[in-house]
Amino acid sequence: MEALAEIRGLTKEFGNHLAVNNMNLIIPRGKIIGLLGPNGSGKSTLIKMMNGLLTPTAGTVLINGQEPGVATKERVAYLPERTYLQNGMKVCDIVDFFCDFYADFDRERAFTMLGSLGVPFTAPLKTLSKGTKEKVQLILVMSRRADLYILDEPIAGVDPAARDYILRTIITNYNENSSILLSTHLITDIENILDEVILIRQGMVLAHMSVDQIREEYGQSVDSYFRRVFAC
Repeated sequence: MEALAEIRGLTKEFGNHLAVNNMNLIIPRGKIIGLLGPNGSGKSTLIKMMNGLLTPTAGTVLINGQEPGVATKERVAYLPERTYLQNGMKVCDIVDFFCDFYADFDRERAFTMLGSLGVPFTAPLKTLSKGTKEKVQLILVMSRRADLYILDEPIAGVDPAARDYILRTIITNYNENSSILLSTHLITDIENILDEVILIRQGMVLAHMSVDQIREEYGQSVDSYFRRVFAC
């Protein structure tokens, strides 16, 4: 299976704290992958290194064979846990900003999805509800024609109806040659869309396997398997 991202001996230290510990991992193409682990397991640190926002202490991250930088930012669409959009900007201005910044941004796709939500294009972001803001941010990310989509807690803090919309948006807006790496604590809500899961603890990979393998070998849902591994 062709590797989209390769992580070799990846380590990140913050003083005396080892956030990521000699991690080895391959992200294949054409998969929706859950990145799962308890708080403090290293998920966000890993994601930030994959996006070039943190520099590894040791080891390498390669995306399409390249280290994180300008070239990989053109192929990676990243949804951070906290918004970076300015509340005073209008929705249409944000779309224009993404069009100018990302060559692979599909304006028509973005406006089609925004229109399906009934979001006024001229509305300032600050006038929208929290759930609608979350949807707008995800639509912006999923309107790119990227190779790798990295979504950090995309459904945290929104109501069940908003979660359903977000998950539908995820599974209908990527192609078979790209992959989605999705970090979340809400495993029950997302496990039906996952192809694979990566379980990490204390900065190390405990398991990387298909969802079908978990169900066939262990007779458990992803959520039940997670709870057994982490005894929670």
